[in-house]
Amino acid sequence: MSVVVRERLWTGPQGLVVAGVFATAFLFAFEAYAIATALPLVAADLDGLSLVGVSFAVLLAASVVTMTVSAPWCDREGPTVPLLTGVAGFVLGLVISGTAPTMELFVVGRAVQGLGSGLTTVALYVLVGQAFAESIRPRVFVVLTSAWVLPALVGPPIAGWIAENAGWQWAVLGAIVPALLAAALLMPALGTPGAHADVRLRARPVLLAGLGALSVLAVSIAGQRGFAGWWALLLLGLVVAVLAVPPLLPRGTWTGRRGLPAVIATRGVASLAFFGVEAYLPLALVEHRGLTPTQGGMFLTGGAVLWFSGSWLAANVPALADKHRRVRIGTGLVAVGSLAGVLVLVEALPLVALVLLWPFAGLGMGMAMSTLSVLLLETAPPGEHGAASAAMQTNDAVVQALGLALGSAVFAALLTRSSEQAFAAVLGVAPIVALGAVALSGRLRER
Repeated sequence: MSVVVRERLWTGPQGLVVAGVFATAFLFAFEAYAIATALPLVAADLDGLSLVGVSFAVLLAASVVTMTVSAPWCDREGPTVPLLTGVAGFVLGLVISGTAPTMELFVVGRAVQGLGSGLTTVALYVLVGQAFAESIRPRVFVVLTSAWVLPALVGPPIAGWIAENAGWQWAVLGAIVPALLAAALLMPALGTPGAHADVRLRARPVLLAGLGALSVLAVSIAGQRGFAGWWALLLLGLVVAVLAVPPLLPRGTWTGRRGLPAVIATRGVASLAFFGVEAYLPLALVEHRGLTPTQGGMFLTGGAVLWFSGSWLAANVPALADKHRRVRIGTGLVAVGSLAGVLVLVEALPLVALVLLWPFAGLGMGMAMSTLSVLLLETAPPGEHGAASAAMQTNDAVVQALGLALGSAVFAALLTRSSEQAFAAVLGVAPIVALGAVALSGRLRER
């Protein structure tokens, strides 16, 4: 029976939906790598170096708002219309950014992309929850993960070549092609119904999401320490986030309450540990190990490839059938692999040891993230996949943005004293954060 299910994942009645899920995830992956690669040329051409950080923060902030809108929309009418609307908004944002004559308009385009992204990411999880049987979902999340591997390997060189030879505009606009392909492949899922016809969009969650988005943007901007009084904006953003965001999440998420809150919290903390290392590891390799920027970036490839491997192992290895144990193993591997960041500063340690160590973090993320996604859909109340998915995505966005912004402020403050101290502070805290995810993983199961 299991062989039949495996054969029908891509070739059965839902084969086009699987392809649409893959294409949608590929769209976001390709765009992320294309923008990251082309952004130096964008900033130089539009004289907007000071707005580079804002261009990332505004996408994340805008998505927080539409995640809150997407949840009741999906639960009421089904996931596909919100998903296609989100893809359309994402394309509109690409057009605005790709044709922007100024950096300010480029940032506006990124905000529109964020609005589309928030709708799409929530709807994609709801689609998986409603369109696929529980036994198949782990393998669908493998498909989602695999969509990030190819862009991680070939995205930067392709986007770089296009940006250097045809202009950065075409590197940005090129992401429209997978967007249109994703929309076409998702058409067969248009009949997926909503679970609750009586669900309504309420004003209070949208208002709180707006405040949460502003707090994310404020903390991200303040974290760059680019103006006088940045600390006041940082403090204000943190206070607003603490007041506005928890009501958008299941009660007890930020305190690690058992069950669904712990599922969401574990994912957010593990992601912060992993991406906290990724944000500084290439730079540390350039500054302290003499690598070129290209070599430093390629150092992360092992983590991307092993992420997919971890997701595949979680869905296919019988010895890992216990979901809660998988998450504990995965978060433990993230803690081990994240040691590579701070060990960069130990010059006596051969570089090859770091090359072998960092992929363990990717392996653990693949194993933990895919499993937590499955647990999210299993532990969410019936018919509330949209609300649970929105809570997970919102928590991920806010926790990562706040954590990275605080890290940026600490890094900038210590950099005036010593480069080693600055890197040690931001990279050394990652394994500790990952151990926090390990501790939270013990609270996934309801009593």
